[in-house]
Amino acid sequence: MFRTRVEVPVAVAVGIVAVALSACTPQPVAGRASVIGVPTPGSASTSGTASAPETEDGSIPENSSISPNDSANAAIRKLDPDLLAAVRKAADAAKAAGVEVRVTSGWRSKEYQQRLLDQAVAKYRNREEALRFVSTPDKSAHVLGKAVDIGPTAAADWVGRHGSDYGLCQVYENEMWHFELLTSPGGQCPPQRADAAVPSQ
Repeated sequence: MFRTRVEVPVAVAVGIVAVALSACTPQPVAGRASVIGVPTPGSASTSGTASAPETEDGSIPENSSISPNDSANAAIRKLDPDLLAAVRKAADAAKAAGVEVRVTSGWRSKEYQQRLLDQAVAKYRNREEALRFVSTPDKSAHVLGKAVDIGPTAAADWVGRHGSDYGLCQVYENEMWHFELLTSPGGQCPPQRADAAVPSQ
């Protein structure tokens, strides 16, 4: 029996190898936040009006954001009603001023919060440093539905300057995007804490 030798052009061979390798490459995980535990507000996508895919753990796809009115996503749906109402009022006022407010993170399940903490520990290789950015599930205001992260940067800046008109306060000096309902509308916000590791007074 004779065997015929088949010549394969180099370009075709390279293409076959590339396809094979791409099948082995890990793909991004939907719903994974940035390594420090929250998507960076400046990089949050504000293009398009489609809702982010529903995730029951409260995750929002990386580099994405959702409208404060998107109740289909658990990150919005499970927020404290008073906090959500304040965020929506602030978003309406910001829109009138030409600034679009988006939510990069809201309510989170305990499991999701733990995943974010684990990612931060892996990044910083130090639990104490990780806790400056990501709280444990039993201490996180996100798990209680009492915190919301705002993006993009222009929106976080706007809410930082005007949020107290709606009772919204920036909690941490190192997280300009993290807001909680800490005063009555028009009231004075408490002093900011340096980071999430510093206990409230």
